[in-house]
Amino acid sequence: MTVHSNHITFGTDGFRGIISMDFNFDTVRKIAQGLSDFTAYKNIRSIEKKHVAVGYDRRFMSDRFARVFSEVLSANGINVVLSSEPVPTPALSYFSRHKFNAGIMITASHNEHFYNGVKVKQDGRSAPPSVTAELESYITRAVPMAGSSANVTVKSFRKDYLSYLNSRVKIDAVLAKLKGKIVVDFMHGCGAEFAEEIFKSKNVIKLRCKRDPLFGGVSPEPIEKNLSELMQTVRKEKALFGIAMDGDADRFAVIDDKGRYLTPCQTAPLLFEYLLERSKLKGKLVQAVSMGYLTKRIARLRNLAVEEVPVGFKYIAEKMISEDISFGVEESGGYSWKGNIPERDGLLSTLLVMEIAAAVKKPLSEVYGNIENKYGKSVFIRNDFKLEKPVTNKHSFAVKLKKKLPKLILGKKIQEINTIDGLKVIMEDDSWFLMRPSGTEPLMRVYAETESQAKTRHLIDFSAKLVSPGRDTK
Repeated sequence: MTVHSNHITFGTDGFRGIISMDFNFDTVRKIAQGLSDFTAYKNIRSIEKKHVAVGYDRRFMSDRFARVFSEVLSANGINVVLSSEPVPTPALSYFSRHKFNAGIMITASHNEHFYNGVKVKQDGRSAPPSVTAELESYITRAVPMAGSSANVTVKSFRKDYLSYLNSRVKIDAVLAKLKGKIVVDFMHGCGAEFAEEIFKSKNVIKLRCKRDPLFGGVSPEPIEKNLSELMQTVRKEKALFGIAMDGDADRFAVIDDKGRYLTPCQTAPLLFEYLLERSKLKGKLVQAVSMGYLTKRIARLRNLAVEEVPVGFKYIAEKMISEDISFGVEESGGYSWKGNIPERDGLLSTLLVMEIAAAVKKPLSEVYGNIENKYGKSVFIRNDFKLEKPVTNKHSFAVKLKKKLPKLILGKKIQEINTIDGLKVIMEDDSWFLMRPSGTEPLMRVYAETESQAKTRHLIDFSAKLVSPGRDTK
């Protein structure tokens, strides 16, 4: 997701940079030309003319960046359709599978307001690492062609995307069955573009709907520290639950009826259990290595296989395309399940929570309480801290750190060690911690989950000191 010496790299999900520095019109033209050269060389679907959909979020100048991108593609003979308004990223993923050869989304997702970026979508999900790695080499050598707006078709994508959402969850029927208020926090992101069509009930309270390129001074990331207004509103209005979506509406978070933030390690089992019972889903559970044990316990009780993959929904999506997968989840709030496109979708996940509340007719706190009664408690914490220098080789880092591990942690034996993305240590009672370096910046991400706040905090402190002896984690 960075640019160094004119070399653009795609990270966990796309390329991102600071507007006017790393991300500018020259960068956009270069990426667009690189994509054009790549598709020409690969001769993708050579029998029919190539079609590419281009969308954008509500960020500063996203619409202009999207138009320039479209103009370069058009100058290269690619049939381009540019969205006439901001759209969620999952809409571009949908179109890349059903109506177009590829989807381009101008967005920096949850990053701060001074970032923007490009996501490349293919076959219903983010382009896989094998594709983006090759695309990077074409971008490096690209000499952009001059483009114009003459051959760029501008069209609304709203109707088709809404039709897809309604085919997965019957929106009007669910709204009619909800007996109480719900609160939806759009965090000034492009999910609000569909606020009136999807959340048209008078029982839906909408927060941060207006377009604000500064996002109210808060990064549009649906994590607990950014959702105080949502939690307060749920309590004040005695709402059934609250929902928040990130800037490009592909991820979401849940607040229960008591105004409590549910971590992804709590939200995932709630969704997974309901889907298994409603749709009798079969297939493997696939989740990011940074996810927890409740979903694993649910899967194993039903004799479903479990697999962990590196962080990044693109790894989950690849499994959903090539294997029989019932449910896919990542720790940052991305969810997908069998029958949908292999992509995370904040609006669709929101509709599913609405369906759950309408179907079970119980407070969300009680629904989740039943999950913990059956499968155990989950207290998940993630902390990020600075390092003196970036870790350039994650595997080498994990191997070295593995040698420092004691035989017992919190009085428990180590059951499993996973090094696919950092170092994950799982104890015999399923409690775990993960140390995952950034790779591009001097930053260490530490994750942990146990049955109690005290034990989880102990694991966070233990792992932080394991990486940096003498560090004060208080």
